[in-house]
Amino acid sequence: MQSFRTELENPVVEKDIIELEKKIRLFREGQIPEEKFRSLRLARGIYGQRQPGVQMVRIKLPYGKMTLQQWHRITEVSDEYATGNLHLTTRQDIQIHYVSLERTPELWTKLDMDDITIREACGNTVRNITASDKAGIDPDEPFDVVPYADAAFRYFLRNPICQDMGRKFKIAFSSSDKDTAWAFMHDVGVIPKVREVDGKTVRGFKVMVGGGLGAQPYLAHTAFEFLEEDQLIPYIENVLRVFDRYGERASRHKARLKFLIQKIGFEAFEKLVKEEHKALKSKTFVVDTTVQPVELPDPNPVLPAYTIKDAKKYEAWKTTNVFRQKQQEYFAAYVRVPLGDISSVISRQLIAALKPVIANDVRVTANQGLLLKYIQPAHLPYVYSVLETAGFAEPGFDSIADITACPGTDTCNLGISSSTGIAAKLEEVIAEEFPDLVYNKDIKIKISGCMNSCGQHGIAAIGFHGSSMKSAGKTLPALQVLLGGGIVGNGVGRVADKVIKVPSKRGPDVLRTLLHDYETNALENELFNDYYDRQGERYFYDLLKPLTDLATLRDEDFIDWGKDENYATAIGVGECAGVVIDLVATLLFEAEEKLAWAAEALNASMYADGIYHVYSSFVQGAKALLLSEGVSCNTQHGIINDFDKHFVATGKLPVAGGFKALVLQINEHEPTESFAKQYFQQAETFYKQAQEYRQSIAAAAQVNG
Repeated sequence: MQSFRTELENPVVEKDIIELEKKIRLFREGQIPEEKFRSLRLARGIYGQRQPGVQMVRIKLPYGKMTLQQWHRITEVSDEYATGNLHLTTRQDIQIHYVSLERTPELWTKLDMDDITIREACGNTVRNITASDKAGIDPDEPFDVVPYADAAFRYFLRNPICQDMGRKFKIAFSSSDKDTAWAFMHDVGVIPKVREVDGKTVRGFKVMVGGGLGAQPYLAHTAFEFLEEDQLIPYIENVLRVFDRYGERASRHKARLKFLIQKIGFEAFEKLVKEEHKALKSKTFVVDTTVQPVELPDPNPVLPAYTIKDAKKYEAWKTTNVFRQKQQEYFAAYVRVPLGDISSVISRQLIAALKPVIANDVRVTANQGLLLKYIQPAHLPYVYSVLETAGFAEPGFDSIADITACPGTDTCNLGISSSTGIAAKLEEVIAEEFPDLVYNKDIKIKISGCMNSCGQHGIAAIGFHGSSMKSAGKTLPALQVLLGGGIVGNGVGRVADKVIKVPSKRGPDVLRTLLHDYETNALENELFNDYYDRQGERYFYDLLKPLTDLATLRDEDFIDWGKDENYATAIGVGECAGVVIDLVATLLFEAEEKLAWAAEALNASMYADGIYHVYSSFVQGAKALLLSEGVSCNTQHGIINDFDKHFVATGKLPVAGGFKALVLQINEHEPTESFAKQYFQQAETFYKQAQEYRQSIAAAAQVNG
């Protein structure tokens, strides 16, 4: 286990990995509580599976980008540490499954050899920053958003303000008004804009805040119609600071940013955001938009002999999966990856065969596919032949035939019923019974194994999420049917309506019924959501109601898709961003640890980072003492107020001027060296007071005992 340390070149990553190895050992020795350890490993991309004793590891690929060498590295890691399967996610990550916890530090080391991270891929952090897969080659884009997405990723990775929030935080960059990254469904979503000011073209963004999917989807608020480019990252930092301080921490179901805005109102939220501005280390942040040169393929490669087995399918593939880039001499080609699963063997086969004719920049798409870029027109037949040989040449990318689905009950603790099994069956129905719909990119089908919407069912024209039903005392797998969701454009979206619940095995009949009805009754050229609006939700409820009749159930209805035995609900504890149940001693240890991190930051002249570590130490120490007195703790803001009420006002732990005034100095001062050192000394004093108080209470209890 020790040899991996010598292989690292990045000292920051080396420190991360050594810390992970140490914490795993302490956890195994019983020195770290399980709930606390869960929080730590989640922030390092290590997620407990439905199957006991193994982990899912989420590999973070900012805006879905990977070089061919990075793709190859991931395949080798999957072979050595997992199952040899790569699962492409809706957040443009790659997940590998069935990993031993003890091997995760070594696994991370191997990934870092090609600058790949798992840091903050899960947990209460800024998750993978997504972007339109076309960004940089999109004919409709005002400018390339990739440099901004990349800068945001690097700015917030390991940033003290977002390491242990109440819940996860998601950011998306769309490349144009078509909003293909769904800005309207993110905590922060942005769309590029340009304006003419004094004869000069000025870049900026439309900024959306407070959107989200999950069991209760919310459309985002428009914070700015146009925010100049150098203000974007400071604004996101302001939002994160507010979310960290005021966001819910006791109930994970109410802990997303959307619920905070709903609770206090958007006007009050904006006021709090502005109050954070003084504390920022960067009041403006200029992104280096120098486009890194794309490593293009050889213009005249020597290619092996090849044949196209199905010429008709090739033409369909060109129509549905290929588009001309804004660099007009090149084309890009999408690869449909059923259920987002591609083996390491096939991946290496594709890498070797495609390397001569594609750019060294492959994108994982938000609908679980791949995008190949900078293909010369003459090489499209060869690219198709390579995909055809590998079994990945299906046309209809992002069409109704290209269904998005999360892993569901295959591996996820929260899965209620199968999402992958029903997705495969629905794709089969479309291929066999509605083959012409491979050209239909209006209707999107998305499926999740539960209501949490990892498969994005909440914004699908036709969506399903896993559920269950009772019949004669027995439980059977079910699907909640949702209709009418999707993208409108320019930051406007539609949330799907929950229409009806049916037994899972009748999912194919739901799809057949909807499509036959649409074909028969829609007006000429009427889009599906327009048809849904015209007919109304009640019409579709009545249309599908016969499929809910439980009197006609058969034995097979009690067996979920892809399973052999009768269905039984087996929902575990979800780890999407579970709130940690902290022990008092652990919290005090964390307060001390954050002071140590603050000292490191101050010694490195990183004053803003050090100040935030100090702030977090104050809050953790106060929370520890409040819990020791039986006072429930929710938001950081509530902890600060409650400490004054229960400790300062009662004289239990005097703080001159009050604890709130002491802690919230963070918003009253610029992040200078002098303030950072003063604030640090005040936190050290408070930590010593907290320890002394805790020890005095423990001593008194021992005497009285």
